[in-house]
Amino acid sequence: MTMTPAAHSAAVTDLVARYRAVPPGTPVRLAKPTSNLFRFGSAPGDDAGRIDASALTGVISVDAGARTADVQGMTTYEDLVAATLPHGLMPLVVPQLKTITLGGAVTGLGIESTSFRHGLPHESVLEMDVLTPDGKVVTATPDGEHAELFAGFPNSYGSLGYALRLRIELQPVAPYVRLEHRRVPTSQLAAVITEVCGPDGPDFVDGVVFAPGEQYLTLGTFTDDPGPGPSDYTGQKIFYRSVRERTQDVMTVHDYIWRWDTDWFWCSRALGVQNPLTRRFWPSRYRRSDVYRRIVALDRRYGFSNRLRRLTGNPQEEPVIQDVEIPVERLAEFLDAFHTDIGLAPIWLCPLRLRGERSWPLYPLEPAELYVNAGFWGTVPEKPGGPDANNRRVEELVADLGGHKSLYSTVHYDEGEFWKHYNGPAYRALKERYDPHGRLPDLFTKVTGSGRS
Repeated sequence: MTMTPAAHSAAVTDLVARYRAVPPGTPVRLAKPTSNLFRFGSAPGDDAGRIDASALTGVISVDAGARTADVQGMTTYEDLVAATLPHGLMPLVVPQLKTITLGGAVTGLGIESTSFRHGLPHESVLEMDVLTPDGKVVTATPDGEHAELFAGFPNSYGSLGYALRLRIELQPVAPYVRLEHRRVPTSQLAAVITEVCGPDGPDFVDGVVFAPGEQYLTLGTFTDDPGPGPSDYTGQKIFYRSVRERTQDVMTVHDYIWRWDTDWFWCSRALGVQNPLTRRFWPSRYRRSDVYRRIVALDRRYGFSNRLRRLTGNPQEEPVIQDVEIPVERLAEFLDAFHTDIGLAPIWLCPLRLRGERSWPLYPLEPAELYVNAGFWGTVPEKPGGPDANNRRVEELVADLGGHKSLYSTVHYDEGEFWKHYNGPAYRALKERYDPHGRLPDLFTKVTGSGRS
């Protein structure tokens, strides 16, 4: 949806007034119709301190000449892409799922197949208006009065405030994306990823690990040529299977951007959506990630799957839903250990490199270093050692290999280890400046305890 500057200003004024009216001591959360977090801690009907942010879900303007857009913080990437593609533009990085919001991708972390070239979504932000915990609205820029907040906002998960408006860079697109699916041996994976992610590489790079020793890289390049006709994976065909089955492909740029959303990567399989008969009768408008997540949230809330396992005598399952960044030279070690200790596949691979020398203190990746995001989302049998043993093993492995772990899902670090990984001193300095009265929960509490949004 589009939003005029006047309507945006009125929406901000209203939101700030309602925020300030929440009694001290009441947890504050912005009410959103969807979520891409995998922390299911809020009970139904727990509406105390929930502030409706539905008036901040639009695109204010697109400047095709400057290749920028002014966007409200709760705008989904689905709506943002719909507003920019008619101008022949797209955000530099579009996270994989349609209902991820721009503000969410900046205060959390987003990634996609352009990240080896353009970094993470917060690196294309030019300025942002932030509602800080003390009820003020400030404009944060890379070099202004609030430069420390600008740098510390990524990976703060709303604990330092909420983005109300963001001005972001855009990039030009072609109508189609040509794909090459290339199988690569494990022993050569790091070298091939490093090579294709060089300055003369394609426009997009990601990959899929289907099983130990079987992984493919997908190289995408903008093109004006549709070839014999672009492929459509929104119907009966399933995109991730094509990675294994074809060496070449072409998609429209729109369908490429959302190629993973239709089947939630491959996770729709667990819900039966990939069964040909089920798929035929499952309406296409409901083949999308937010629908699947709502089903999973209901299952987590009421424990249907766990009850069924108990009734059938099957072992309990532990959800292992994580994204981690591994230095490219340690990727083979990670995959070998992960296959042995966790045994979950497929695994998504997405190379990333920061765009420049700027420091992002709460998620301290090394400038110029190439990392590979490994994403894995499923369940495995519980191990001896507790219900979280598999996730704890992932955290241990990531730390041993010099990697980093995103915080959108379960976190099991103790407080000392957590702040060691996520720069406790820098965070505390920001918290003291922008939330001196502790109006919002701190980052550790937010991602591990009861303070969730």
